[in-house]
Formats: sequence, C-alpha cells, structure tokens
Amino acid sequence: MDIVSILITWLITSVSLFILSKLPTGVEIDTFKKALLSAGAIGLLNALILPILGKIADPILGVLFSNFAIALLLNMLVFGLTAWLVDGFRLRWGIWSALLGSVGLSFINSILFKVLV
Repeated sequence: MDIVSILITWLITSVSLFILSKLPTGVEIDTFKKALLSAGAIGLLNALILPILGKIADPILGVLFSNFAIALLLNMLVFGLTAWLVDGFRLRWGIWSALLGSVGLSFINSILFKVLV
C-alpha cells in the first residue's frame, strides 16, 4: 500500500467518523481535527493490536461466536481504546456507542469508498 492510498483511507475514515458523530449513535467528536486524530488512532490500533487480539481471541471465542461476532467485538474494543486515547472522542453510552459506532463506521466507510474511490 503506497502513501497516497494510506492518506486517502485516513481522510475518508476521518470524514466517516465526523459524519458518524453527527448521527444519534452516542459517538461524540469535538472537531474535524479530532476526527483526523481518531482515524489515525483507529488505523494504528487496527494495524498493531487487532491481529494480536484476533489470534488470542479466535480460539477462545471461536467456539462460542461466529467470525462476525469476533470481528465486531474486536472493533468495539478498538473504538473504546480510541476513546480512551484521544481527547475529544467520546462514547456517550459506553459499550452501546462502541457497538453503534463500529457498525456505523463500517457502513459509512463502505459508502464513501464506493462513491469516491
């Protein structure tokens, strides 16, 4: 993946997060600058922590849940970690905001990528 693709993905994810914060999901982002920081944090967490957690959680949770449920739980965890790390990014309703936020971000990102890229 080249630097231009990474920057485009970062910008689209930032816009998606900012749109998400305007919907009644409980995800609150103060400014677009905070959305840029949050998208960067989500990207880094997805790249660094998600593969490790996935390897650990897959054998344990794979018996109990489907792959979709595992991915959703891990994305919710990434949302929670991002809210903890980035000042100005909040999950008003805790786990429910993480759930709505992770699902909403997937949908909005998908739509924006289909339209723009």
